[in-house]
Amino acid sequence: MAPHLLGLGNPLLDISANVDQAFLDQYELKLADQILAEDKHQPMYKELAEKDDVLYVPGGATQNSIRVAQWLLKTPGSTSYFGSVGKDDFGEKMAAYAKKDGVDARYQVDESAPTGTCGVCVKDGERSLVANLGAANNYKADHTRDADNWAIVEKADVIYSAGFFITVSPEAISLTAKHCASANKIYCMNLSAPFIMQVPPFKQVLTETLPYVDFLFGNETEATTFAETEGWETKDISEIALKISQLPKENSSRPRTVVITQGADATVIATDGKVTTHPVIKLAKEDLVDTNGAGDAFVGGFLSQLLLGKDTEASVKAGNWAANVIIQRSGCTFPDECTYEA
Repeated sequence: MAPHLLGLGNPLLDISANVDQAFLDQYELKLADQILAEDKHQPMYKELAEKDDVLYVPGGATQNSIRVAQWLLKTPGSTSYFGSVGKDDFGEKMAAYAKKDGVDARYQVDESAPTGTCGVCVKDGERSLVANLGAANNYKADHTRDADNWAIVEKADVIYSAGFFITVSPEAISLTAKHCASANKIYCMNLSAPFIMQVPPFKQVLTETLPYVDFLFGNETEATTFAETEGWETKDISEIALKISQLPKENSSRPRTVVITQGADATVIATDGKVTTHPVIKLAKEDLVDTNGAGDAFVGGFLSQLLLGKDTEASVKAGNWAANVIIQRSGCTFPDECTYEA
């Protein structure tokens, strides 16, 4: 049977536009940050929608990674995705995009809330993300347990969730993570944002899930935040990655691999007591359009090769290539044809 990748996450429609510093200040936003929307952010979505350069792109971290992985895998239906959308135009748009991309999207349709959106505020190529989860926040583990959907869980060789999903369905995370450990499959997670570690109930779910995690992704800010919340005295990325890789693990048949990206600097990978660094593809400043989705694209590229049984070196190479494509475009978008040669 062909290898299969499943993602569970928060499907959001990205509303992306260029903004100025005054806009960021007005809504108390920081570049290179990801937060959940509060009441004060609600008018922001209308403002973004009214901008001349506004772009609507299916988003949500996990969905981005699954779409990119599907793009590299090329065979339609190599990937599936679970998440919750509203019964509305945005939800239908998202389903149409997923189908076009070849992803088998199994959305839970929630009639009580609108499809989630994410404000992507871009300034000088950097982005600030403000997620209004809407229906995505109402995902129920019963959707995962549904016989047709559980058949996808059982078919999957690799399962991935971004850390953002911790805020929505710890139960679905637990179900799929434990399934992977017991069936000797690969379970992957992303640290996703500092607040996942800084908010105690979210950190607790992360801590409880980590023993089941075979591949953990994150960036340098998230890695140092993890270290701080563990009371570790170091800010050295290699040391932090190594320490996380050596935390207790349920399935001892494979060591945990920790993958930390650092923007334009080399990616750090720790596994089995060793740390390696992998340079990214250099890009001239004038070719950078925006960094939104770069980390998600890296994960998507990485997972596509991991699914095919390739080694870490090959997986990083595909991840870096995918990220390089995405940052030269607006939003997490890609050309119709994938030209990647492994």
